[in-house]
Amino acid sequence: MDDQGIVFLEDLLIKIKNRLSRLEDSIEAGRKDIESMHEYYWQNYTEMDQYGYEDYDNQQALLRQVSDTQEKQKLRKRWLRMMESPFFGRVDFCYDGEEEAEKFYIGIGNFAEQAGDIPLVYDWRAPVSGLFYDYDRGPASYEAPSGIISGQVTGKGQYKIRNGRMIYSFESDLKIDDEILKEELGKDGDVKLKNIVRTIQREQNTIIRNQKDRILVIQGGAGSGKTSVALHRIAYLLYHDRENLKSSDILVLTPNGIFADYISHILPELGEENIREMSFDLFAYKELRDYAADCEDRYDQLERSMKEEDRIEDVQRYLVKQSGDFLGIVEEFLTVLEDELMEFADVGWRGYHKSEEELIRLFYDRFQNIPLLSRMQAIMEYCVDEYETMSGRELTEEELDPIRQKFTGMYELTDLYQIYNQLLVNQGWPVLPDVPYEKRKLRYEDVYPMLYLKYRLYGTSAQRRIKHLVIDEMQDYSYLQFEILKKLFSCRMTILGDKMQTMDFDNQDVMSFLPKIFKNEMRAVFMDKSYRNTYEIASFAARIGGVQGLEYLDRHGKEVQTKAFGCVTEVVSAVGSALNLGENGYETAALITMTEQAAEMIYDLLVHAGIDAVCINRNSERFEKGLIVTTFYLAKGLEFDQVFGVFPKEKRRIQKQAEYITATRALHELYLFYTDWIIINV
Repeated sequence: MDDQGIVFLEDLLIKIKNRLSRLEDSIEAGRKDIESMHEYYWQNYTEMDQYGYEDYDNQQALLRQVSDTQEKQKLRKRWLRMMESPFFGRVDFCYDGEEEAEKFYIGIGNFAEQAGDIPLVYDWRAPVSGLFYDYDRGPASYEAPSGIISGQVTGKGQYKIRNGRMIYSFESDLKIDDEILKEELGKDGDVKLKNIVRTIQREQNTIIRNQKDRILVIQGGAGSGKTSVALHRIAYLLYHDRENLKSSDILVLTPNGIFADYISHILPELGEENIREMSFDLFAYKELRDYAADCEDRYDQLERSMKEEDRIEDVQRYLVKQSGDFLGIVEEFLTVLEDELMEFADVGWRGYHKSEEELIRLFYDRFQNIPLLSRMQAIMEYCVDEYETMSGRELTEEELDPIRQKFTGMYELTDLYQIYNQLLVNQGWPVLPDVPYEKRKLRYEDVYPMLYLKYRLYGTSAQRRIKHLVIDEMQDYSYLQFEILKKLFSCRMTILGDKMQTMDFDNQDVMSFLPKIFKNEMRAVFMDKSYRNTYEIASFAARIGGVQGLEYLDRHGKEVQTKAFGCVTEVVSAVGSALNLGENGYETAALITMTEQAAEMIYDLLVHAGIDAVCINRNSERFEKGLIVTTFYLAKGLEFDQVFGVFPKEKRRIQKQAEYITATRALHELYLFYTDWIIINV
């Protein structure tokens, strides 16, 4: 045990406690000031000056005090967390030209005895902390605001502190000792994704600290820590660009509410506010709700595919509609539509006149770069502006309404649903049903093609408030979807995924087309080491998926068990026998199958057998402890101590991907059970 580390810890805890006490007093004083301001305002607001200057000054003072108090409360939360475990690492660094090394303790956040003092503990994101993650003993350097700082790493320490007590400490030549890594990663699963600040590896640290590349694409195998690294990268960028980047400027595209809940704690644990998350399918539905009452999502399409309701030609058409070729189809269609959609006529009001010929010239020449269905609005505004300049008066809204109708009336058709149907007819594809709005429901294969057509016809409102976009599970996004995202977001992006976990009929490597979309703005990095599973589980999963080139952590456990059963009741009995949850067992377990129907039926049988379980579907929003019953596509990105996969003996469409995803969810134990149960095949 490091005696110096223990002494430092004891002294540090006293100093944190003292600062916390002073901070508590300051927060209480701020609270009283806010109460006094409220009381003063309500007693005196009727007598404040008629121009409202005093009223405005009082409101601004109140807002400043509230903001200051909120910041102090955040600081209080961080210091309370530091009382539990104030640091986890130490690096001894001797600057060039110096004789003695300086000790830098690394923790979840900065801490100094007084504001403005040199920190006693450095935030893991601070420049000097990179020495801990990136270097062994010997020559080292880090990039500070003043430039490159060089020297020698003369020693390193690693610590485990819990509830303010030193559990263990040791000197280490390497950045993260393998035993520490295995001990941390081999813990029981939790209801939240673990933060990895104590175990960040050198290759992960390079990605986290990358500030240069506008589009960073992370391709990694299951269990390589892609999502953790992406979130830690966001925390790092927030720390280093406080003036320009805030949590509210960042958006994460997540596959579902369960996954969003599973990762929701990471940034708060790292001292940052949480960021917004959204499902791209839900966004598309909102964008199209003026034209269709409902839209299928990816899971609807997937369920239909697994039941093999789609014919081969349906599958092929779906793939074409999501491909880069579809962009060319749309452009050809729009070229013809420009002529077919228009019926020009003279227009005039109050002595102002524009002939059909003049409108044609404006439409095809001056305003040709305006999207087709927005073009007549632009021409109308041009004409109105011309009239108002000549007449010296502005038109009222009442006067503008009939004028607007004259211009928009030159379109033969403006219903996007019907225009999209024309495109389908041109391609010889099945058309959408000709039904009233309330009965319109788009199949998933038509959602993004129609959304792309909308943006080409109307233009996009770029999401300028978003300064950084995180796209997870990139292998489940099509060429067309990435093109739409590029139109919507001009910001920096972190894109991550695993080509082996695609939910399409064949594994899709988006790296085959992303460089065409983002060109030289993009940099791709590959994470080829898996940390999640035991060696037995990881190597078994690799055989299922045909994965090659992944390196596995040398952590061993039980052999994978596979068994076939005659009926699903036998499967439920086997799960009950092997399940190991509770005080002396594991925290989390999952029974994973292919379809929603199968998951619901097995859940009912488990409950009937007296086995506690929670069934998670696409509408669920919380990740729970205990036994979860769900589908493979909802389990993506999650991890569990024990995993029971239940699949049909007779292989179904995309079952290989389902089994691979299921296998890679297991931390310690994996069971794959096969049955003839007919419900799974329905």
